[in-house]
Amino acid sequence: MQLPVQSQSTIYAEGWEDRAGPADLVEIARAAERAGFDYVATCDHVAIPHRLASAMSTVWYDPVATLGFLAGVTERVRLLSHVAVVGLRHPLISAKQYATVDHLSSGRLILGVGAGHVKEEFEVLGADFERRGAVLDECIDALRAALGPQEFPEHHGKLYDFEGLGQRPRPAQEKVPLWVGGSSPAAVRRAALKGDGWLPQGDPRDRLPAQIAKLKRLRAEAGVEEPITVGAITEPLYVGKPAWEVGRRTLTGSPERLAESLRAYRAMGVDQIQVRFRSRARSELTDQIAAFGADVAPHL
Repeated sequence: MQLPVQSQSTIYAEGWEDRAGPADLVEIARAAERAGFDYVATCDHVAIPHRLASAMSTVWYDPVATLGFLAGVTERVRLLSHVAVVGLRHPLISAKQYATVDHLSSGRLILGVGAGHVKEEFEVLGADFERRGAVLDECIDALRAALGPQEFPEHHGKLYDFEGLGQRPRPAQEKVPLWVGGSSPAAVRRAALKGDGWLPQGDPRDRLPAQIAKLKRLRAEAGVEEPITVGAITEPLYVGKPAWEVGRRTLTGSPERLAESLRAYRAMGVDQIQVRFRSRARSELTDQIAAFGADVAPHL
């Protein structure tokens, strides 16, 4: 699940989140871990311009700091950046940060990356917004090298060139999973050719089968034989019968009914689903997480 509190876009944030803080993040991450969730995830924005602040808010905890903080209060659940806009930073900076998170968490990092969309962020940091897709493509290659087993990684590209520079600690994992986010044609192609996983962004159910077929076709045509983890973001969920208005798109009902609906994702070729729950308080959210883990997940 994507963590609440850490990012508070009005598209998905609940009313209680603006009063929440670190203690709430800890309890939610621990609840997800107890319930058997595979990962908790954080988003990445450096600064939000006035023109977008009313919709996106300016509450975006730094993903590296947040994942490092949560690594210390959890033991099993994996830690995903969904997504890191790695084109805003030199790959060696990102490699240093995320290798450290993987080291401190005993190998629980999943590095999710994306191109980004806020022009002013790129401009103020001196990054190339217009060529952000090409920048991301090379960043992925550079990060593959910099997060690999070599203490002195080497990469020679058009934008980044390094060798003879050592970085320790190394990641605890022999290979850090690298998932690509986004649903544009360029993002799907990038995931197919360069990713260990794909994180679609906003694809409704009826679009997913065609997107997944395209992803796998591109991968096969390129001769990439390794399996890829295909994700999906589900509709909002509420386990049981809500006593308040949760919105018409929210899936509600018995554990069996929710599981029946969610199993449709597996039939499409989805490997992992990212869920979120409607809630009016942290306690209601952690109750929903617990109910999902105990009563819905066994049916999936």
